[in-house]
Amino acid sequence: RTSAPHQYNAAGISSATPRHARNMSDDEDPVDNRPDLEEACRPKCAAFQTAYEGCITRIEKDTSGEAHCTGQYFDMWSCIDKCVAPTLFKSTK
Repeated sequence: RTSAPHQYNAAGISSATPRHARNMSDDEDPVDNRPDLEEACRPKCAAFQTAYEGCITRIEKDTSGEAHCTGQYFDMWSCIDKCVAPTLFKSTK
C-alpha cells in the first residue's frame, strides 16, 4: 500500500496553488484585487448596505444590549461576495 502524496511539497507550496502563482518570482508579492472588486460591487448591494446602516442607527439607541444587526450584516456581505466571486475566481485561474 502506498501513501497518498502530501498536499504540500518541500517548498511549502500547495499542489492546489494556481500555476501562475507558483511561477512568480520570490521577490514578487501577489496582488489581492478583492478589496477593489468589493468596492465596485457596493453599488449593486446598496439596498443591503442601507438596511445595515439603518439597523446600526436603530441599535445605537438600544439600552438593553440585546439588539444586533447580524442578519443585515451577513445579507450585505453575502450580496457583495456573490458579486465579487465570478470576477475574483477568473483572476485566480
